[in-house]
Amino acid sequence: MIPWWGLAVGVLGVNFALWGSASLCRLAGTMLRPGRARSAPAAPGARLTVKDVAVLIPAHNEAVVIGDTLAAIMALAPRANVHVVSDGSTDETVRIARRTGANVIETRENVGKAGALAEAIERLGLITRFRVIMLLDADTRVESGYFEAGLAMFDDPEVVAVAGCVRTARGRDLTFAGNLLVSHRQRIYAIGQRVLKFGQTWARTNATHIVPGFASMYRSEVLPHIDMNPPGLVIEDFNMTFEVYQKRLGKVGFTLGAVAVTQDPDNFGDYVRQTKRWAVGLWQTVRRHPPRANLFTVMLTVLLLELVTSSLLFLLLPLLLTVLLIPDVAGGAPAWPVFAQVYAVVTVHVRLSSVLVGILIPDLALTCVAAAAERQPRLLLFAPFYPVMRLVDAAIGLSAIPVAWLTRANGRWRSPARRAVSPAAAPGQRSIPGSTGRSGTAAAQAAHAFAGEGAHASG
Repeated sequence: MIPWWGLAVGVLGVNFALWGSASLCRLAGTMLRPGRARSAPAAPGARLTVKDVAVLIPAHNEAVVIGDTLAAIMALAPRANVHVVSDGSTDETVRIARRTGANVIETRENVGKAGALAEAIERLGLITRFRVIMLLDADTRVESGYFEAGLAMFDDPEVVAVAGCVRTARGRDLTFAGNLLVSHRQRIYAIGQRVLKFGQTWARTNATHIVPGFASMYRSEVLPHIDMNPPGLVIEDFNMTFEVYQKRLGKVGFTLGAVAVTQDPDNFGDYVRQTKRWAVGLWQTVRRHPPRANLFTVMLTVLLLELVTSSLLFLLLPLLLTVLLIPDVAGGAPAWPVFAQVYAVVTVHVRLSSVLVGILIPDLALTCVAAAAERQPRLLLFAPFYPVMRLVDAAIGLSAIPVAWLTRANGRWRSPARRAVSPAAAPGQRSIPGSTGRSGTAAAQAAHAFAGEGAHASG
């Protein structure tokens, strides 16, 4: 008989326990030694400032959102440091970006996000002109305090990349289904970043599987050693992170203070496509990088095993519940010829009480923690639907494995549908004249089970 705690471990995973413990150790160290939160202070005159940062925004048909993105980043960084590369856009993206005063270039054809980034870095000479390059998605608004918190991570000379802290955009006019999809992602971010990412990027145990490309920073000196656009990959985020660790280029930093707000999909079609894109990108990157004798490979192996096992467990959950509940509805069901055998096998290994206590109640507890951490009690309203969303994530994640191994991607992209964000949801941001698709303003960590959630890829 599988005990309830065995099911709970299967759902949450060893990663959750290990990295959660690392997060607590990191937090305790920060609280006990607030003046020494970073292991190696920067040398005099070596501390980075926002003037040392080149902001690079790849965009493909992002006219609806790029105006607000540029307004937000130009309120924090010098206008001359902001660059946009339009990857085959056919809408007003280029015109809107140029009207802001940003440095704008265009690719000759749609080469994909990774290809556009690599081309822009070379054409604009960013590596030689700036000490840090920030990769920013066109639908992402950087919040005040991002650079102060993020650049401070580079005080440790071993840190070569800094991952931003993602927060999903609010203030959009969404349907019930849209609010469910967005709140599901919000719950993932709330738990994943505080429990997993924070521990994975502790200086003593540094091994995170992704630096999300929605708002990340890299030391310019390491980028020539990273193959940003290898053939056959659907996204670049995982590959760039794998290269940092597998080539021993340095460590990854992360702080909850470097916040950027992004738009997550609010319709089921876009949600499925983006989640599958992230999952395929992860497994394609795993296929590309052979295992090495290091902590990163060990923890990645544990992560992948738990992604598969927890996904299988969630896919079996509806069947288990059906088998266990049918006798309560039809009293003679245990005597049915075929069902009797299935029921006997299931009840030998698991009970209904174990499923409720080991799977559904822990999932509800995670929702309560996320609602408290984000100060968003509305997350509790969707609590009954989150197990269903995790079932969807599990199906997408498992279906992505053969796709990643049997197909090759050209990297070309299509952004999810964007929505207008109300002024109240983005206070203090200037509007960009000429941008379109806005109402009232100037006219987005794959996730399968909490063993691997908290990863936000871009695109």
